[in-house]
Amino acid sequence: MLQIGPYILPNRVALAPMAGVSDLPFRKLCSEFGAGLVVSEMISCNPRLRESTKTLWRSQHDDEIAPRSVQIAGSDPQEMAEAARYNVARGAQIIDINMGCPAKKVCRRAAGSALLADEALVQSILNAVVAAVDVPVTLKIRTGSAPANRNGTTIARIAEDAGVAALAVHGRTRACAFNGQAEYDTIAAIVASVGIPVFANGDIDSPEKAAAVIAHTGAAGVMIGRAAQGRPWLCGQIATHLDTGVTPAAPDFHQQRDVLLRHTTQLHQFYGDFMGVRIARKHVSWYLGARADALEQRRLFNRLAHPQEQLHFIHQLSEIEFDKELAA
Repeated sequence: MLQIGPYILPNRVALAPMAGVSDLPFRKLCSEFGAGLVVSEMISCNPRLRESTKTLWRSQHDDEIAPRSVQIAGSDPQEMAEAARYNVARGAQIIDINMGCPAKKVCRRAAGSALLADEALVQSILNAVVAAVDVPVTLKIRTGSAPANRNGTTIARIAEDAGVAALAVHGRTRACAFNGQAEYDTIAAIVASVGIPVFANGDIDSPEKAAAVIAHTGAAGVMIGRAAQGRPWLCGQIATHLDTGVTPAAPDFHQQRDVLLRHTTQLHQFYGDFMGVRIARKHVSWYLGARADALEQRRLFNRLAHPQEQLHFIHQLSEIEFDKELAA
């Protein structure tokens, strides 16, 4: 059983917050396929951006996805506290704090994983946010700011002392970005150092890898990020494998095509025709990635400019040989 505050999750697998990916349509699909927790794209704590189109998109929730976890990002303790209160008033049931994003545009504002280098500021932010709201606060971090400064255990203890209810730890430092391979020894040390649930994250792309990472780290659960792109069923496969040792088969070609049609339609409806078409391109590209003709199909799809053209294209996809490893 994995519990965050008053919420008992149905399983041990969470969908990671991913900017530009884990929007409401994608979260709904992953939840439907069995993700135990889905976390929103990060929302800036800057109050001047609250009415921006991007923030309004990212702030939309579905009442059927519970608990509703909303990630906030920033570096000012009081702004973060106010952002937490604002999002709880709009329906957030869990507030997640971003201290894991390595993107330069985030770190340049001393936010995201850049915060890991300033332990005093980390403490101030966590204390302020936990005190500001009466819902559970969770935290996503990396193992440290650089390989020579893997201070993830210290950050984890600060978080637990502040009242943070759960942690997610990506097995790379800020300096590593997404290069090289994730390491799990630091995650294991973090798990051993705190009494709150820890989700292991980074390079977990199959049910077998998830089981191996949990065995190595002792983590309470896993958080799946990039591997779920184009595979909204992956979190559910992993959850079943962790519970039973059996991995359900991935949807067959016809089922995947139906999912892709539904996902694309929902993107059009959610973002409108203009932005929906553009955002659909990257999602469809990920779905097509397991096809032997992926490059050509992506090229053709990316030339389409209207919703009905995109849907017609997907309807016309033919069944061809898939890369079984990627499609699994």
